[in-house]
Amino acid sequence: MAFEKMIKNAFEESENNTRFGDTIEEIMEIQEYVRNAEKIYIPNKNGIKVEVLNKVLKSYGLPEAKILQINTNTADTNRIPALAKAYMALDQSDADLIIARGRLGIPGSGSLLIFIDSKGRILTAGTSPSHVIHKKTIEEAVYSEACEALEKIGFEKIEG
Repeated sequence: MAFEKMIKNAFEESENNTRFGDTIEEIMEIQEYVRNAEKIYIPNKNGIKVEVLNKVLKSYGLPEAKILQINTNTADTNRIPALAKAYMALDQSDADLIIARGRLGIPGSGSLLIFIDSKGRILTAGTSPSHVIHKKTIEEAVYSEACEALEKIGFEKIEG
């Protein structure tokens, strides 16, 4: 089942009051999309997040991502900075999949790591509280957020 058909079916079910939650087929469709992504980009000014995210992707048997070096500072003026970063990357690349991380909302709201498809649709995400709360390094926080995001859509680690 293609994404478009899956989304249309879910919309029709909601419209007809017959939608009772996600199906395993829908989750499998998202997994398949992530597994088959050929151009995975991470908008970032340095390679720290990219190294950590590639470690996570590898541990789940997924393809490697590449850095998309763009300045995402203006995303912080948006209501959902992480999503704004993802859309900036999507607008400046030919990506199949974007993995972006940034602030969840207003300052102090914590972090959001988000996976979006080539049309800007959210596939999954992971979150963490503000650094002053969790006291993890950026590497530890990115690692746990990425694992959370992948496990939300049924991926299991194959190594590490």
